[in-house]
Parts: sequence; structure tokens; C-alpha cells
Amino acid sequence: MTNQTVQAGNIEVLSERELDVLRRMADGLKTGEIADRLFISPNTVQAHRRNIFRKMGVSNGIGAVSKGLREGLI
Repeated sequence: MTNQTVQAGNIEVLSERELDVLRRMADGLKTGEIADRLFISPNTVQAHRRNIFRKMGVSNGIGAVSKGLREGLI
């Protein structure tokens, strides 16, 4: 996996791993399920979620997924 980052519109750059988490959030997966699929700990998923929310300027998963769809990230 590369250390690429992606930026759309006025959203701060998301890392590839953050995009992986965001995509799985859009699929309706819970933290533990995302962790299992990405082979990372639930705490790491939570850290990525916090970073996603901060970078996207949203306060929850629904907002992140909605904005990600509008901006063409997912």
C-alpha cells in the first residue's frame, strides 16, 4: 500500500487508509467489522474515524459518508 493522500473540494487530505475506513463506513460496517476486514485494531479504526471527521469538518459517520459521496471520494 502506498502512502498516497486524496483531496476533493475543500476537504483536507485523507490518507488511503482513511479512505478505506470511510468506504467501509459507507458500506454500513461497524468499527469491529472494519477492523476485521482491514486487519487493524478497533482502536485504530476509531482513530481513523476521528481523523476523518476532523478533516472533513463533520461530527459523525453519516455526515462523513454523505460528504464523501458529494465530494466523489466514495
